[in-house]
Amino acid sequence: MQRLDWLRRIGFIDAVDQNATCPLEREQLLARFHALENGKLLSGASAFAAMWRAIPLLWPLGMMASLQATARMQNWTYGHFLTARPRPQRVFK
Repeated sequence: MQRLDWLRRIGFIDAVDQNATCPLEREQLLARFHALENGKLLSGASAFAAMWRAIPLLWPLGMMASLQATARMQNWTYGHFLTARPRPQRVFK
């Protein structure tokens, strides 16, 4: 995503970096994706939508993700992804 952010609208923080200043406990940051948009801390699918809205190439996807009906489906899908995520991580390590 950093490569797509050619306008440098996103400030990425490496939550694993012990020197990084984080708005939440590191365990919380590592458990779910988070984004800060207009002073509001977002989590999960809402955070992805915020990131997409900041990247010109993905802006349309971010706007579609903002719609209430798609947001519910994305949050449901993201929750299931988090449950299944450890298996592919083990395979690709």
